[in-house]
Amino acid sequence: MNFDNSYAALPQVFHATVKPNEVPAPALLGWNQGLALELGLASLGDDAAQLASIFSGSAMLAGSQPISMAYAGHQFGYFVPQLGDGRAALLGEVVTDAGNRFDVQLKGSGRTPFSRGGDGKSWLGPVLREYILSEAMHHLGVPTTRALAAVATGETVHRESPMPGAVFTRVAASHLRVGTFEYFAARKDIESLRTLADYAIDRHYPEVADEKSPHVELLRRVAKRQAELIAHWMSIGFIHGVMNTDNTTISGETIDYGPAAYMDEFRFDKVFSSIDNYGRYAYANQPTIAQWNLARFAETLLALGANKDELEAVLAEFPDQYESHYLALMGPKLGLYEIQEADAGLIAEWLKYLNDNGLDYTLSFRELASRADALDETRFGPFETEWRQRTGSQGRTAAEISALMNSVNPLFIPRNHRVEQAISEAVDGNLTVFNEMNAALENPYTEQPELSDYAKAPQARERVTRTFCGT
Repeated sequence: MNFDNSYAALPQVFHATVKPNEVPAPALLGWNQGLALELGLASLGDDAAQLASIFSGSAMLAGSQPISMAYAGHQFGYFVPQLGDGRAALLGEVVTDAGNRFDVQLKGSGRTPFSRGGDGKSWLGPVLREYILSEAMHHLGVPTTRALAAVATGETVHRESPMPGAVFTRVAASHLRVGTFEYFAARKDIESLRTLADYAIDRHYPEVADEKSPHVELLRRVAKRQAELIAHWMSIGFIHGVMNTDNTTISGETIDYGPAAYMDEFRFDKVFSSIDNYGRYAYANQPTIAQWNLARFAETLLALGANKDELEAVLAEFPDQYESHYLALMGPKLGLYEIQEADAGLIAEWLKYLNDNGLDYTLSFRELASRADALDETRFGPFETEWRQRTGSQGRTAAEISALMNSVNPLFIPRNHRVEQAISEAVDGNLTVFNEMNAALENPYTEQPELSDYAKAPQARERVTRTFCGT
């Protein structure tokens, strides 16, 4: 791998040098060959033992400068001035032939100066969960970090009980977070904060460098990316679970899939995270929380001389930006080719029907698509008549409407009970469900009869109601 180490070249206050732990028996569980080719990593070959050694942290790659990044963050609304990578090592950055730069990071590779008493390790469950969910998100067309490798370490990791250890390799446009800016702002280290802002602009938004108010424009770009991202989450029924500022990226990618989950039965107030006792990060709250996190980002930019009124004006634009992106995504999901003013009400009525009746979010869209030319309204009640009148006014055939809907409404999502099954069986050495799930999720909109079980909603006894952070 030809590493560039631009973040490691920043002053020491930005990071700590680390050395990933060697592990006793690395074994490759998952390898994303397609992503490897996109990154120009074909030279690594396909030797499973060699890949396992590299991506467990046991083999040091030439040119890498492993570091753990410093950052702070608001966690469930409360500010923690120092968090940082407690179990992650950024190996460096690869630059593709197209000139795109990507971080390559090991998660679960051992203690760092930011571990806060933890062991810096990961057990198998969070590794496989993040692999499945992040790749599913990518294939659904949602900006996300990616999974390059999952490696068993041959170690035992102690949590509630002894668990098999593993290391996850995450690829990201960068790991810059709102919390990274908060880290320096809280210390009143304006010089480092300015260096960070310059770095973020150069890496992600170089077009704003020569603007009259570059930091206001930086906020504007980040806010736009976040509006698009959260609209995507809401459209597919995704709940992040821990929308802390340290999990809010400057690049606009989904990051950290600890207690994240896709809804089965639809609920506006649905919460999955076992530690979200008051529903702060419930499904319906995600747009509001995104704006709150952006406000914390704006506060850090005040220290760089950005105009308060201009920053507030950008933040005030967020709800309309989000709503515009959301409607643009939801319209086709209901077979609408062009959004009209009244369509927001139709979408809201549909979601209320799903909520009131506890219907499966994903499969209900697919079933609705099959009823574009039905003659009765028995399945989805009065809503269905109203919906059929609206879609019928477009001058499109029922087949065209159904085809549009099925092209944007997935059949396959990472069902929580299947993710848990994949983890449980992998603990026993069986990767069949893990591999089959990933295969199904590569083509989420396409019927795959041989994998049809992975599209099914859970039975009542199979439902997963709580998920847990990877630590």
